[in-house]
Amino acid sequence: QVQLVESGGGLVQAGGSLRLSCAASGRPFSNYAMGWFRQAPGKEREFVAVITAGGGNTDYADSVKGRFTISRDNAQKKAYLQMNSLKPEDTAVYYCAASWSVPFGRAIMPRTVDKYGYWGQGTQVTVSS
Repeated sequence: QVQLVESGGGLVQAGGSLRLSCAASGRPFSNYAMGWFRQAPGKEREFVAVITAGGGNTDYADSVKGRFTISRDNAQKKAYLQMNSLKPEDTAVYYCAASWSVPFGRAIMPRTVDKYGYWGQGTQVTVSS
């Protein structure tokens, strides 16, 4: 089991920045790819960013590329999402999620919800115009 807890959400004006954190406990954090997803009211949960278990590779949704940065600290068992140049359309509940990656050489970067076995409770991000 892996337990995930997000923090760092809040209300920010357009153009501002926020840094989300995801704290993990349980099984070895370094064996999981970590992803960030978001869900706006009335919409499906969508992929935002992912980082490999070792932290060497990342992938982003086109809508956030160049504005968001995903990172992780395996010693601290934390993942982060730095969000810059925020837009009102970034408003959503943001979730971190863990995907077991050992069978895949710890190299996977899944972009779909079904590939993640563990989820946090979410943190609200609201961007005002």
